[in-house]
Amino acid sequence: MRNYKSSFNGFNALWFASCLALSTLAHAVEPAKQALAFEWKSSEPLIKPPADAKDIFGVKDPSIVYHDGRYHVFMTTAGKNGWGMAYTSFADWDEAPKAPLFMLDKSPIGPGYRAAPQVFYFAPQKLWYLIYQGGDPLYSTTKDINDPHSWTAPQPFYKTIPESVKDDKGQAGWLDFWNICDDKKCYLFFTNDNGSFFRGETTIERFPHGFSEPVVAMKEKREDLFEASNTYKIAGTNQYLTLVEAMRPGGRYFRAWTADRLDGKWQPVPGAEMNRFAGADNVKFNGRIWSEGVSHGEMIRDGFDQTLTIDPCKPLRFLYQGLDMEKGKKYEYIELPYRLGLITATAPDAIGAMCKK
Repeated sequence: MRNYKSSFNGFNALWFASCLALSTLAHAVEPAKQALAFEWKSSEPLIKPPADAKDIFGVKDPSIVYHDGRYHVFMTTAGKNGWGMAYTSFADWDEAPKAPLFMLDKSPIGPGYRAAPQVFYFAPQKLWYLIYQGGDPLYSTTKDINDPHSWTAPQPFYKTIPESVKDDKGQAGWLDFWNICDDKKCYLFFTNDNGSFFRGETTIERFPHGFSEPVVAMKEKREDLFEASNTYKIAGTNQYLTLVEAMRPGGRYFRAWTADRLDGKWQPVPGAEMNRFAGADNVKFNGRIWSEGVSHGEMIRDGFDQTLTIDPCKPLRFLYQGLDMEKGKKYEYIELPYRLGLITATAPDAIGAMCKK
């Protein structure tokens, strides 16, 4: 807000009247109050590869739900044997660093390329779903999220690769699959690492079958709309929030959009350049800055079902993968030392402004 000041040399009535008129005009045309930008503080790394697991380089791509008094976290593991998935559970964040990891290749999900999980409870079927990529989008189910041995073998969402996701060479370009449902339909969102954000859909009754040919929901430059999308219902509103990871020299960061329907038009959340949600320039650390940017993660939800609801009346929390590299050391991509940390909102923001309490 501009600071308009007047200076007098006496009590000249005409001068006073002129200043008053100019001041009134200035206030009439001054811009509206700036939208609220996001600000965060980060924990230390909370989830790491086990100390005795020398063949695992990093843990990443977390999905998290809070159910029956416990947090349940699913994640990608990167190691000498390639990419896989793991599970851990704990009652409180203080317990997270010591909570054991269960490698999901020991379940019917099996070995092989498995990555980027998403977990939710699909209430109409009374089943937990774990969605992940194995090249193509796959899912497994269980009735008991507490038992990591109980997940079923992988099943595909699509019988064949949709034409809309093929590149010029006929190869599939899709990853980081994310499902969310309203009261009538379920929507499968994903990205392609090339600036496109896709959406497929099916009815609640047909889920997980019957997904449509994907369409492009948003398109921007590759570096501005890259991967790791996640979408949520904002409780008490008719709004949905979508986050997508982007790239820049200072590290990965997330951008934010809202829409009034899942198949609607996504509008940038105002308040910061490039509708920034979380990144190196708005996350503070207590002590060591251990993470280079904010990468693939998930919001702490207000529930655990297929609506993926978040509460705007509570400080937002986001479990993310942070890159904790040793200075001067060179890494192959699979060797990157990703760790999981938690950022918590520290100031009023655009989502909190939607709270109606």
